[in-house]
Amino acid sequence: MFLERVDDGWVLAGDDAGRFGVVNEYLSYLVDRNYSPRTVRSYGYGLLAFCRWLAGEDVDLAAVTTDVLVRFLAACRAERVAGRPGPNVIRMDGRRADGLSPATINLRLAAVSGLFVFRSMRDPDARNPVPKGREAKWLAAGERGGMLGHVSRAPKRRSVLRVRDRQRLPKPLDHDDVVALLESLHTWRDRAIAGLMLFSGLRSGEVLALDVSDVDIGGRWLSVTGKGGKDRRVPLDVDVAGVIQTYLLAERPETASSRLFIVAKGPTRGEPLSPAGLRSVFRYHREISGVTGGHPHALRHTFGTALAEAGVDLAVMQALLGHAHIDTTARYVHLAPIYVKAEFDAARSRQRAET
Repeated sequence: MFLERVDDGWVLAGDDAGRFGVVNEYLSYLVDRNYSPRTVRSYGYGLLAFCRWLAGEDVDLAAVTTDVLVRFLAACRAERVAGRPGPNVIRMDGRRADGLSPATINLRLAAVSGLFVFRSMRDPDARNPVPKGREAKWLAAGERGGMLGHVSRAPKRRSVLRVRDRQRLPKPLDHDDVVALLESLHTWRDRAIAGLMLFSGLRSGEVLALDVSDVDIGGRWLSVTGKGGKDRRVPLDVDVAGVIQTYLLAERPETASSRLFIVAKGPTRGEPLSPAGLRSVFRYHREISGVTGGHPHALRHTFGTALAEAGVDLAVMQALLGHAHIDTTARYVHLAPIYVKAEFDAARSRQRAET
């Protein structure tokens, strides 16, 4: 059994796929609800893992109970990822390096929960085996204080089956790594892509979704479609605008596609650059530059951190980064070491003056 791309969505295919027809209906429902292609793909792979496990246990969807879900999550925690270091390599948090992360397990649980909610919606008599958790007692980290109290949302129910995961702060690249990564880029297209992430804070999916008409080089504006189909306008750095203009005039191949970034060579020349192609570009440049953390999203994190260190207003940062909730933006404030050190030095100065 495997996941296959069909038109705008994904379906389970291969042996045993017929046993889980409701999964394909659910994935089609997500497409109809205008979920992003990446979300549908992630849910598809999560449900693929679940269905493969059910097939191995010879359990049908109709027979899934809470006990079966607990066994599935236990199997996820015991699952080993091929190609990663062996059992003798331990992360700083004490977990084995070759196991699934809590975020991956929780994503699978979210996909399974959505599947059974969809089944219950179609058949009210079908029991949902996913237990409901209690309402969250605490607001998000950025909503606990008075500064963000006006944006607090109603508490959500979270499944009691979720795996605990620690909250990680965004990891930016330091100046030397940024320079090394950018110097390894030799095409105008790749420089423009990196520049849009580093100096405009775009996500990789937003970069790939840009059309030529979305870029106003003269006015230095970008029309960006973010998560959930939300549109926003982002200022365009003057240097990046020049790189994009050079790319359009000297390097972009002839194509019928309206996408800004196009494959320049190979059998897919003239087609829009795909997410897999973008990952290959950054994988290659991480190797030749030696910047192991040079992932596309790290450039966006570097942009957000630079805004926080420059003291940019939180609401402005939220608008630039396209965050749906301001508490997500507030995480970057904690990454401003200049202000942390300044406050620390000021406190120590007051202590010395009082003694």
